[in-house]
Amino acid sequence: MIMGVKNSSLTLVSFSCLLLTLFLITVNANELGIDDETSYSYVVGAKDGPENWGNLNPSWRLCGTGKTQSPINIVDCEVNFTQSFADLNRKYHPTKVVLKNKGHEIQVEWEKGEAGGILINGDEFKLLQCHWHIPAEHTVNGFRSNMELHIVHVNNRGDIAVVGILYELGPADPFLAKLLPYLPLATQDGYRLKRSINPSNIKFPGRDYYRYNGSLTTPPCSENVTWTVFKKVKTVSCDQIRALKDAVHDGNTGNARPIQITNGRTIYAFKPRSYIESVVIVGNEESKETEET
Repeated sequence: MIMGVKNSSLTLVSFSCLLLTLFLITVNANELGIDDETSYSYVVGAKDGPENWGNLNPSWRLCGTGKTQSPINIVDCEVNFTQSFADLNRKYHPTKVVLKNKGHEIQVEWEKGEAGGILINGDEFKLLQCHWHIPAEHTVNGFRSNMELHIVHVNNRGDIAVVGILYELGPADPFLAKLLPYLPLATQDGYRLKRSINPSNIKFPGRDYYRYNGSLTTPPCSENVTWTVFKKVKTVSCDQIRALKDAVHDGNTGNARPIQITNGRTIYAFKPRSYIESVVIVGNEESKETEET
């Protein structure tokens, strides 16, 4: 009898842990975005437009009331330049992907936990997916680039880290070029590619980046996001932008959320310790010499 009670207790504990795990997975999925994106639009002034997202669903209220929303305009003369951060340390692995057409965006999903991730302040964030916004969502000194790639990661507490890469018109992007042939096959449920995709093929543009605390730029606009936006801009071809726009139903309006106010947030700019400045005084003149280390 005692053994039976113990086995029953163990079974109950195991079942409870399973329910808790499923609950956390559901919460994280809801925080990272919604599956049916047709319930909102990017048409400014429309009933379902970005200024009204917070009124469309009770779980989206942060879209209207949040104080640390994204995207933002990054102004160089207002950022806090720092060298106390570190290079964005990433360790990605090639794995199978699912290509999804979410209605508003094309999304590449890697197998969770299998594709590696990034380290921010010693905290590991696992890679989940990437997607594109046309035009770019973040602006720098008031200038909006032609496209922005978001690489989405999550840690074991459900906190989110998004890496943003800006693009202007020019030579084709090699990573996007590998995916373009499959765009017509992408559905809301997803098309599984038969070959693995290495996330490292998304080359990070340099080492300088901006960082700030913000939110998802789509409903539910969760405010637990650490943003890293690279300063250097990459290039994308006109044909690639056209293919992405033709694949979704926002081709004419775009899928960029309007700029949100910063509300006094500190925006950091990381400059790596890759140079040494020395001041050489010659007579009454000062000359500044910079040497690469």
